[in-house]
Amino acid sequence: MPHVVIILPTYNEADNIRQLIKQLTDVFKQEEEAYQFSILVVDDMSPDKTADIVQELQKRHSNIELLLGEKRGLGAAYVRGMHYAVDKMQADILFQMDSDLSHDPKVIPSFLRKIEQGADYVVGSRYISGGSIPENWGIDRKIYSIAGNLVIRFGLMIPRIHEWTSGYRAMRTEVFRKIRHGLEKYRGYIFQIASMHRVVKAHFAIAEVPISFIDRKYGKSKIIPKEYIPDILRYILLNSSFVRFFITGLFGFGLDFSIAAFLIYMLHMFEPTANAISAAIAVSSNFLINNYWSFNHKKITGGLPVYIRKYMQFVIVAVGSVGIQWLGMYIAFHTLGEQDIIVGTFNIHPWIVYKICIIIFFIIPYSYLMYNRVIWRAPEK
Repeated sequence: MPHVVIILPTYNEADNIRQLIKQLTDVFKQEEEAYQFSILVVDDMSPDKTADIVQELQKRHSNIELLLGEKRGLGAAYVRGMHYAVDKMQADILFQMDSDLSHDPKVIPSFLRKIEQGADYVVGSRYISGGSIPENWGIDRKIYSIAGNLVIRFGLMIPRIHEWTSGYRAMRTEVFRKIRHGLEKYRGYIFQIASMHRVVKAHFAIAEVPISFIDRKYGKSKIIPKEYIPDILRYILLNSSFVRFFITGLFGFGLDFSIAAFLIYMLHMFEPTANAISAAIAVSSNFLINNYWSFNHKKITGGLPVYIRKYMQFVIVAVGSVGIQWLGMYIAFHTLGEQDIIVGTFNIHPWIVYKICIIIFFIIPYSYLMYNRVIWRAPEK
């Protein structure tokens, strides 16, 4: 019988923990024929004596365990609890949920159904059909929550996952074993984002179930709103393959022009030849940087023949970009005209505007899609 361990990180949750454990116990009865359930409370030495309440409950419930430790943040508490659940309790499935009654235990069977259907990692989502956020939230908190998830989805270019910051999740233990190294360094919402991002990059099957988030009735929220969006942007800048791909593209653009200028003005080389050489060097440079930096989590392996084949695919994609630009320019000039675009006191040549629009709306999406789906395609799990 699979062993399910519910991990509850606590810090000053004396007002909530007793009621939460009662609700969990009621849900366990519905699934007790198929699963063995345990509760692991990971308490960071709460001064409100949360641990004393848990110890009192342990006298009546043999499936409750208490793990005490120093306060080092949410990520460290979860990782400590998951290590204990896997190594000491022999868990097969790990749940993580808030201890402040924000997450309804009645949704646990829905998580289990998704795992039974083949999911490795399940997240409770407020942003799919059937999910919701509290109506009594202020407009500022709603904007933080909704905008934050949108920034993550499109900053990391993984829009298929709607929910990145919810702390209500379930996973097979092999998922945790794969992603756990260094995970404890992340705090708060960033822990949830980093966990999901690692699961995506490890190519595990992810599913979402709708949840209605409930605002806490007792205690004080640990969220610091002014740090929320800056922390998300910092994570994206440091970890997004798309951002790295974009930076690599800018570097290649600069390298191409610099080499062409050097060959033309310093070595007096024939312009077409100089541009062909600079383009070839820039393409090769971009290929190497993308392989060892932008997409290093799915770096090309398989020896020299595979490497050469992938490089030729990269060149073909680059040629395709040139073709898209030519076609886009042709259509733009024949439909929008060749008149200068006036901005204030400046006259801007139309080809500049057309080229920028073609790059933003066509070249970047095309290249990123081809890189992910063809050249650095994720291996089959």
